Amino acid sequence: MKKAGVLHIVGTPIGNLQDITLRALETLKNVDIIYAEDTRHTRKLLSHFKISKPLFSYHDHSPEHIADFMLERIARGESIALVSDAGMPGFSDPGYVVIRKAIDRQVSINIIPGPSAILASLLLSGLPPYPFAFLGFPPLKASKRKKFFHKYQFTKMTLVVFEAPHRLKKTLKEILDEWGDRKIAIVRELTKIHEEVLRGKISELIYKLPKDIKGEITLVVQGHEQEKHGNGKEWLEELKRSLGKKNQSLSELAKEIARKYNIPKKIVYSKALEFKSRFFQSDEDTDNTP
Repeated sequence: MKKAGVLHIVGTPIGNLQDITLRALETLKNVDIIYAEDTRHTRKLLSHFKISKPLFSYHDHSPEHIADFMLERIARGESIALVSDAGMPGFSDPGYVVIRKAIDRQVSINIIPGPSAILASLLLSGLPPYPFAFLGFPPLKASKRKKFFHKYQFTKMTLVVFEAPHRLKKTLKEILDEWGDRKIAIVRELTKIHEEVLRGKISELIYKLPKDIKGEITLVVQGHEQEKHGNGKEWLEELKRSLGKKNQSLSELAKEIARKYNIPKKIVYSKALEFKSRFFQSDEDTDNTP
């Protein structure tokens, strides 16, 4: 009886090709087939190390039956390597679907660990590396993005987010509005020639970014710090006092208190509207934009 094959989950470099492990190279040389997120990207890696193997694509838009076909080939005795564009398959790519199906079918799985943009970014950020939560890429649709940022608003762990360069400023503004002005590290082009790490408060960095920023980007964001809010009464009391004394718009007042207490501006603004309607009978403030 022919022996069943193996599904090899192979970690690949996140930038510098020399970061590939000897075990990963040996595995890629010996498997029957390689499935890759982007065959053009993986072909460059294979060519660099003079590896020639049948190469097929498997990505987010691949038909569901591709994963089943992959596992059927393994059941027939073939060994298959699954790789992503960079790092470990299964993080922000469809690799987890194959892995889940393989586990359900009791297919033999072999993990070959490799570089991780998540862990490298955490260490470079200077923020607490654990506990942390990896959130992947924010959704593209506006309604889903709003729910996404709202969902993790009070997560106390350090948060790791992937983002495309052309959406970076938009994402930073949404994080600032929903999570408050937190410490953040913008990690770009890890292990490559133009590797860069920007550290600081979101409000500081958002205006320092070049318009044509490029490359693979990882954001490491400070978790929610509940102790800064005290029992919730400090910022609320200051908000009440300020509404009665300060001659400034609700939006500016909310912005000031949000930054001082590291609270999302929308929460402060909403409470300011509530207080104004309850305690202050005035229609002078016409600024209704949080």
